[in-house]
Amino acid sequence: MSDTAASGPDRQPIWSRPERGSRGPAPAHSRDAIVVAAITLADTEGLAAVSMRAVAAALGTGAGSLYRYLSSRDDLLDLMTDRAVGELRPYPQVEGDWSETMVLLGRRQLAVFGAHPWLLDVIHRPSGIGPQSLAWFDNCIRILEPVRCPVAAKFETIAMMTGVVSLFARRESAAGAFSFAGVDLAAYPHLVAAFSQPSGPAPRADLVERTLRSLLTGLLLGDSTEAG
Repeated sequence: MSDTAASGPDRQPIWSRPERGSRGPAPAHSRDAIVVAAITLADTEGLAAVSMRAVAAALGTGAGSLYRYLSSRDDLLDLMTDRAVGELRPYPQVEGDWSETMVLLGRRQLAVFGAHPWLLDVIHRPSGIGPQSLAWFDNCIRILEPVRCPVAAKFETIAMMTGVVSLFARRESAAGAFSFAGVDLAAYPHLVAAFSQPSGPAPRADLVERTLRSLLTGLLLGDSTEAG
């Protein structure tokens, strides 16, 4: 199969294919070892550094040998993404308010994005959904069982939570890049007025928590009520 066909929209998900092809010599590496090497490369040098040739070099083999395990770089990115999502385990048990548990999961997502910045560039790729990602969705639906609302709203909320967390992760990666310091605001009266007002007491919860709570309650509760 060519790389073009292997990476097209109709390609078979990597998780539904055998660990390696049936032909050729005995395997010298595992699919898991290849993914670990690729993640290590992405963590240290960035996603652009991850090529079949570079990963093969890290494993001390030729690029051609990797095609016994994967059909394309897209397969590799799919596996890397799913393995990173697996770092959200072990999932917490719901103790008390379901929203507390969802906020905790959101913070874990933020930590995973922080550990693997490249994940921000691949998480929204159109690809097959892997076992770890399926387990993540299953766990979130478990936590949201007490909420009385359509299941479609729950899936939308889970997706929105991931999107919002990714925005916070991007903001953290670009920390210090934006500032009004040294800017003449004389021509912008509303900004001048805003900065002249007292700041007031600091919120009890940080911005991540406040945003996630607002998102969860706004999308899931609305006019509905929680089950007892």
